[in-house]
Amino acid sequence: MLKIFEKLRNFDAYPKPLEDARIQTFGGATISVISVIIMFVLFFIEFMDYMQPNISEELFVDTSRSPNIQINLDIIAPQISCDFLALDAMDSSGEQHLEIDHNIYKRRLDLNGKPIDTPKKEDITIKTKNEVALVNETKCGSCYGAALDPKRCCNTCEEVRAAYRERQWAFPVNPENITQCKDEKVDEKLKSAFTQGCQIYGTLMVNRVSGSFHIAPGKSFSISHVHVHDVQPFSSTEFNTTHKIRHLTFGERIMKETHDPLKDTMGLAEEGGTMFQYYIKIVPTQYVNRNGEVINSNQFSVTKHKKVLSVTNGESGMPGIFFQYELSPLMVKYTEKDRSLGHFFTNVCAIIGGVFTVAGLVDSFFFHTSRLIQKKFELGKLH
Repeated sequence: MLKIFEKLRNFDAYPKPLEDARIQTFGGATISVISVIIMFVLFFIEFMDYMQPNISEELFVDTSRSPNIQINLDIIAPQISCDFLALDAMDSSGEQHLEIDHNIYKRRLDLNGKPIDTPKKEDITIKTKNEVALVNETKCGSCYGAALDPKRCCNTCEEVRAAYRERQWAFPVNPENITQCKDEKVDEKLKSAFTQGCQIYGTLMVNRVSGSFHIAPGKSFSISHVHVHDVQPFSSTEFNTTHKIRHLTFGERIMKETHDPLKDTMGLAEEGGTMFQYYIKIVPTQYVNRNGEVINSNQFSVTKHKKVLSVTNGESGMPGIFFQYELSPLMVKYTEKDRSLGHFFTNVCAIIGGVFTVAGLVDSFFFHTSRLIQKKFELGKLH
């Protein structure tokens, strides 16, 4: 048995030198301390990398059947009052959503960007046929000669405005003689048009097809299938469309920069009547986390363009902030997976062994160099 152990000692790959043969130097101690620090830092980096999931990417044709897409936005127009801003959306299927306010909130701001009052949301109510008939029986407001149909009733200020638009008449700047408009506080709205700002935020659902939406000054309406904004009594060049996009996302939020590349983007209009255009390419994205939870979202890239509208330069359009989006037929899938424990230990061993070996080579180089210089100095060969 003793002979077996004696032979086994011959396989020792780590022979130990005698204590008397060991030479310890200050340089070796310094290199040892630096090596330990480097090992610790590299181990910490490797450990943090191990704790993060490994994300794999796949690209394939989008076959999802979702009929809608959710747009989340938060945009500030610091120099236009909420009374003179409208948010509209339309898509390639021909569907228009005018005055989208049932999912969008507007908050009044002062010129310093501080809220003046609480956010307000205008509810859209649809009257039944019986309610409409009852209103028509009890009250029929005058359209002041603007109605094409003599039997038409104008019971609200907006209905009077619509009748004027159909006649292509100019609506009075201060409609104090129109009964339906007395409660609108037109004077106050005109005074605050350029002395307040507005924050528009919320979500809206649109068809899952290419389309556009915009924030522009003036009341929006359609005449003969043409989308128009009424900015009276002002001219379009008086509106400064400087804005800040706090965030703009499509679908559920995922923690990637490509999910919200327009975050905190500032659009500066040097003069009135400026049109900002954002061309967006949306890529449907599916994210599967380590728990198996599937998040359906979207990433997008964007191209920005700005132009000043005036008669002299011949540019057509209207001032505002316009977003035009297209959907890619491809989908990206990100899948989170836990990193291999064996791979982690392999890297840790490589770190320790590599640093130890390199430190040993550096220490050996400096030790033998210093010994050689010392011998030459003792022999008087070093001048």
